[in-house]
Amino acid sequence: MKKILISDAVDKKSVLLLEQEGFDVTYSPGISSDELYKIIDQFSGLIVRSSTQVTAKLIERMDNMEVIGRAGAGIDNIDIDAATRKGIIVMNTPGGNTISTAEHTMALMLSMCRHIPQANQSMREGKWDRKKYSGTELNNKTLGIIGLGKVGKEVALRAKAFGMNLIGFDPVLSSEVASKIGVKLVDLNELFRSSDIITVHVPLSNETKNLISKESLSKCKKGVKIINCARGGIVNEQDLLSALESSIVSSAAFDVYTTEPPDFNNELFKNSKIITTPHLGASTEEAQEKVAIQIAEQIIDLFKGNEIKGAVNAASIQTAGVPEIKPFIKLAESLGLMHAQLIKGKIKNIDINCSGELLHKHSTVISAAVQKGFLSFLRDEPINLINAPFISKEAGIVINEINSGSNSNYKNLITVNFNTDNESRILAGTVFGNNEIRIIKFDDYFVETKPEGNLLIYLNEDKPGKLAAVGKILAENNINIAGLSLGRKEAGKIALTIISIDSAIDENTLKSIEEINGIFDVKLLLLPSKINSIMND
Repeated sequence: MKKILISDAVDKKSVLLLEQEGFDVTYSPGISSDELYKIIDQFSGLIVRSSTQVTAKLIERMDNMEVIGRAGAGIDNIDIDAATRKGIIVMNTPGGNTISTAEHTMALMLSMCRHIPQANQSMREGKWDRKKYSGTELNNKTLGIIGLGKVGKEVALRAKAFGMNLIGFDPVLSSEVASKIGVKLVDLNELFRSSDIITVHVPLSNETKNLISKESLSKCKKGVKIINCARGGIVNEQDLLSALESSIVSSAAFDVYTTEPPDFNNELFKNSKIITTPHLGASTEEAQEKVAIQIAEQIIDLFKGNEIKGAVNAASIQTAGVPEIKPFIKLAESLGLMHAQLIKGKIKNIDINCSGELLHKHSTVISAAVQKGFLSFLRDEPINLINAPFISKEAGIVINEINSGSNSNYKNLITVNFNTDNESRILAGTVFGNNEIRIIKFDDYFVETKPEGNLLIYLNEDKPGKLAAVGKILAENNINIAGLSLGRKEAGKIALTIISIDSAIDENTLKSIEEINGIFDVKLLLLPSKINSIMND
């Protein structure tokens, strides 16, 4: 009989479900870390939420542990590396709060349009302000949805039932898939111009930070309404406040904030046109019940030898006996992440070409790693090697996995070609020695650069002084150059420069570089210094 420990407050339906399947369950929410350390070696499974800190020290003590289950999406409290080294599968339950977040978005939308919180407060003050709180209907209004992942899709379905016109922006989803849920895909500028209400459902990244700002709000209809139930920082709070005060934005609703808990002295909380809630998107009884039942079912399936679901490190465990493939998995993720920051337009297909005997044997996990790197940058949901291919398929992305013959120059080579409706981009890389990861081709240019840290990339006229001009601007801004790679097809024509720098570049510095005569197509790519191929982002 497998022994399962539940160390956090999880809905007790999970206990009942596990016991019905013959497991010996110990339910001890709030157990101290010292006591947990003493008894953890007795258990084959552990279920936690966010309170229990599953550290490397605790994992080292897990002599019988086979699975750690997180009843929820976030796994920041679990040391994934330590668990993988120990051979323990880590699971989470992404999607358990999808409906709750979508419904909360709709609740905020209705509250904004009908001034429900303000009217309620007025009534409590003994006032009868019918005229003051006259509202607007959702029917025939245009809703712009930024991000059509799980939550965005559910919001679309509910908004459609209210008779709304739906437009959306998603760099991954195909038009065919979007049309099935009644959404017309448009570019961001069109979405800003046409929407009566805008709601965001994307992850927070360098790409999406301040996505809704003074600049984007200036493109909107006067009186637009803004909702953020995704991540704090996607909407620039100060710019939104200014837009509320000038009536560019008629009302807004926030469930998430740049800093949580927020500073309640912020003028945002004093503005009568904004509705705020304390990050309640996933806070429903049903959502908590769902994730508890889901993690119990996943653990039951694991121990019964059924399909492994929700695992964030199973693929890594499967390849643990092949150390030489691990750096190629990191390389593949890097290629996907770089493409995510480079592409323009809607993706038509991704060609993933594995050249070499080693990569042929593990082409499936290489393909999954490319997709994980790409999707993690763009999707507002946990992405791992297990679910990345399924999410790509759901989004209508065509993945072509190709095993080609040996390359004459490299024993093993990964080449990734992203094709959109606007362009085609190619990145290729290999591993030198045991773990020296390198990008060796960038579009038509041959280079050699490490895919890590901050990469400043630009095209330039192949003339003396261009690199010096860029170096001067970097020096003036106290930005150190860590590495340099140059590529050109023909002397005196157009060259590619990739500069590895020790810190990120602000917008003003980038603009100064862009203004140098003979330098164009300037980009800054941000990559982790060490990609962990099994962790959720």
